[in-house]
Amino acid sequence: MKKLIFGILFVILGGLLWYLLIKPSDYTIRFEAKAVPGTVNQSLKLWDQTLDTIRKIKQEGDLYHLSQEVSFGDSIHHYHWKILPLTDSTSKVIVNVRDENHSLMNKIQVPFKENDFVRRSKKTVLDFMENLDHHTKNIRVTIVGEEDIPSKYLAYIPVKVTQFQKAGGMMKNFSYLTNELHVNGVELDGPPMLEVTQWDMENDSLYYNFGQPIIRSERLPIGTDIQYKRIFPKRALKAEYNGNYITSDRAWYTLLDYAGRNDIEVEHHPVEIFYNNPNVGGEELNWKTEIYMPIKESNE
Repeated sequence: MKKLIFGILFVILGGLLWYLLIKPSDYTIRFEAKAVPGTVNQSLKLWDQTLDTIRKIKQEGDLYHLSQEVSFGDSIHHYHWKILPLTDSTSKVIVNVRDENHSLMNKIQVPFKENDFVRRSKKTVLDFMENLDHHTKNIRVTIVGEEDIPSKYLAYIPVKVTQFQKAGGMMKNFSYLTNELHVNGVELDGPPMLEVTQWDMENDSLYYNFGQPIIRSERLPIGTDIQYKRIFPKRALKAEYNGNYITSDRAWYTLLDYAGRNDIEVEHHPVEIFYNNPNVGGEELNWKTEIYMPIKESNE
């Protein structure tokens, strides 16, 4: 009996010491999001930039784990975000929060009362949840299935930007590109396209070719920043994105999630075709982008 009592006390004491001294978080918040993990990841990074407090966020190895530091007065709070896919359109988000300067006191108080640290943590996570909910209501991604990337002859400009600056890079070059083609009497062959050549998912950086499909001729502008190439047909997973072009990469993550669920190997070189001119305005949910994620060939 004594051994049993000592055993129980040992387990209780061990658990208490682990909770107070070793457990990395002071408080945990869980919620479900109506978005795939990649959309949650990118929304979280954008939301972080809107915070008034001094903050720092970084991705930890993959898009499912992020760490964030947020300062509140003389305290630094550490948020560790874990994003788990649930269905083809939802994710579970687990947020472990720790106050760097008052961790022990929080662990003592949290089981018994809602202190300022808990209230602040809830308010911060709720702010993100509302931000994410607003974002997901203003975009729509529809998986179409497998199709070939259309074959086009492209007049393009190579661009290097962060993922958040993708649309800005397009806007910066659109007028120049189209004006040069128009002045030289080049015949267009469809709406503008974007071809990603490098995608660093860890650092959210992109190299892409932004261009205009054209009919090849002897009138092409030479000696400018414009380059030319043929895009050949290639089997790909296709999605349709409706929403602002700034966040059309949400469809990339949806296609990657779909590919993973269906054991389809893809190349991380999405191609986008834009059917609306943002300068004209209109309801963003009516803007249409076709997104292609190339499928790896069996001999690659």
